[in-house]
Amino acid sequence: MASPVSSTQRIVASITTAISERRLRPGTKLSEQTIADLFKVSRTLVRQALNQLSRDQLVVLEPSRGAFVAMPSAQESREVFDMRRVLESDLTRKLCPIITHAQIAELRAHLRAEKETLAHPNVAGRTHILGDFHVVLAMMLGNTVLTKMLSELLTRSSLIALMYQSTLSATESQEEHVAIVDAFEARDVKTAVRLTLKHLDHLEATLRLDPFAPDLSQVLRV
Repeated sequence: MASPVSSTQRIVASITTAISERRLRPGTKLSEQTIADLFKVSRTLVRQALNQLSRDQLVVLEPSRGAFVAMPSAQESREVFDMRRVLESDLTRKLCPIITHAQIAELRAHLRAEKETLAHPNVAGRTHILGDFHVVLAMMLGNTVLTKMLSELLTRSSLIALMYQSTLSATESQEEHVAIVDAFEARDVKTAVRLTLKHLDHLEATLRLDPFAPDLSQVLRV
């Protein structure tokens, strides 16, 4: 029989994965009883899982209303990308000079897997593998704290993309990953950092973080 801790973590992992793969939309109500029935656990364990997700800012707990998948504000979204720039530029700066041939080969294999996934209409798989690219880099550096922080930020980024309708195509994102790995292989730290920041800028630029600013090309008929 699973321990209470493992059951709680199983619920946390399942909800986190569903969010990161964009299967759970922002604002979705998370019924304690429904989750308890699905996982065959008590509502107490579900409540513990939801509390943990709330601390990770993936779930919002509202008195008398229950738990909901978080709905990041535009300001919070900007802050998430600002933090990703800080973490990922530093990660790139440190990893690029010391990356091994075996790690480059691992990244090339990941890029091939990305491309194969893009060939199929599997949005969840595509979202997961493209986000995982950034976590793989953190793991290569060997910094477990950084890896955990970046994983959490990437999950929040998935919520943000759902909230603000990212228009960046998966193909564009994958091509940017290829360019970053090329810079890593050349041990070109300056280019690798520049491409990483450009990639994050591109990701953020495709979000409509200001809903009151219309797209003139769409609203004006000349």
